[in-house]
Amino acid sequence: MKTVSLKIDDSIFGETEKILSRISIPRNRYINEAIEYYNKVQKRQILEKRLKAESELVQKESMNILKDFEKIDYAD
Repeated sequence: MKTVSLKIDDSIFGETEKILSRISIPRNRYINEAIEYYNKVQKRQILEKRLKAESELVQKESMNILKDFEKIDYAD
């Protein structure tokens, strides 16, 4: 495990301490779980942005292909 020193706003620290007193888990475990959760949220947002960008890249080409198919005369 790595040791990290961090500064927390007084209001956030106070709120955290109140919650910790009710759920009876160590502060360290609580902070680790919070960071783990936030990392998952950030990974999901990164993936969402990447997929959106890639979707926009292929959107124009997909529309061109669709138009080409529409031009094909199926009556022959």
